[in-house]
Amino acid sequence: MSKQPGSSTAAEPDQPATERTVATPAGSPSDGSAEAAPAAGGRLTHAPGALVLAVLSLGWLAAMLWSTRAAIASAAAGVTALSLSAYALPGVITAALVAGAAVALAATNRLDRATLRFLVAVGAGLLVGLAAAVAVNLTYADNATTNTIAGTTAAAAIIGGAAAGARTARVVGGLAAATLAAQVFVVLFSRARDPLSDLFGAGDTQQSVLDAAKWVSRTESLLAGLIAGLVAYLYLAWARRRAERRGGAVAELRWPAYLVAGAGAGLLLLLTEVIIRVGGRGLLDLAAALSEADQVAQTALGTSRVDNGIWVLFVGALTTLILFGRTLGPRAVEDEDESDS
Repeated sequence: MSKQPGSSTAAEPDQPATERTVATPAGSPSDGSAEAAPAAGGRLTHAPGALVLAVLSLGWLAAMLWSTRAAIASAAAGVTALSLSAYALPGVITAALVAGAAVALAATNRLDRATLRFLVAVGAGLLVGLAAAVAVNLTYADNATTNTIAGTTAAAAIIGGAAAGARTARVVGGLAAATLAAQVFVVLFSRARDPLSDLFGAGDTQQSVLDAAKWVSRTESLLAGLIAGLVAYLYLAWARRRAERRGGAVAELRWPAYLVAGAGAGLLLLLTEVIIRVGGRGLLDLAAALSEADQVAQTALGTSRVDNGIWVLFVGALTTLILFGRTLGPRAVEDEDESDS
């Protein structure tokens, strides 16, 4: 049997497709010809709302840098300023990762060539990192702590920009949106820590305070993971519906894409910890060397950050997969049976 264009045998691909096409524009070829491929590929490389996400991420990075500067400037002594710098560094690094990724995503949103996308993405992350480093050096006090904050912030922005060079731009957009939402929640949640500590039984003993703080931290991680997973799923679902409304061959993302987007906030938190322990090791060591209590506190904070990242990773991934699974219907086996006959 010859394989004529438009026949059922010609429409069957030799290899299983990694994405499913869920909509086809009117007047376009209905088979798997080369004319239909660019439309699907173009949809894969496009992340809607990238410019808005970039502006919000830059604003959040600026807010984190400003709040860190204000906290350090308000410290009465240099020792206190050093401790506050070490405490605030993780939030700044995570914000720089998200800002670098979001700006790079907006800069490469219409580019299809993989090499060009990656180079432009790295360049965009470099610009964000340089701008943040210059702002830190111009507004913070001139010391070793300032240089550490500026250097690690610039490195984080470049890494975030490089990550945005991936071809699955919609996944990167969902990841960035989820991480930004989770970080905003963490800051707002800080106002509820004291009431929750009392609720979890914080009393006059040190052990009760530690136990209550552990439960507060777990509650925060659980809620942050839920928010991250929900935002990641909503972004990917909105991106798909938006592409369908515009009319075009939309390559539908499979469950691994939703898994990565939902787990992305936790992955960035763990990446933040790696950047801190490599680029900010000097600052952490100085803060830990202030006293024995500071050393214990820095060790506990590092462990808590890793645990928080793991919790957010798994809870976010599970939330996104559950939401995605609820949208799946029964497979159309009747069509397959008819084609076999």
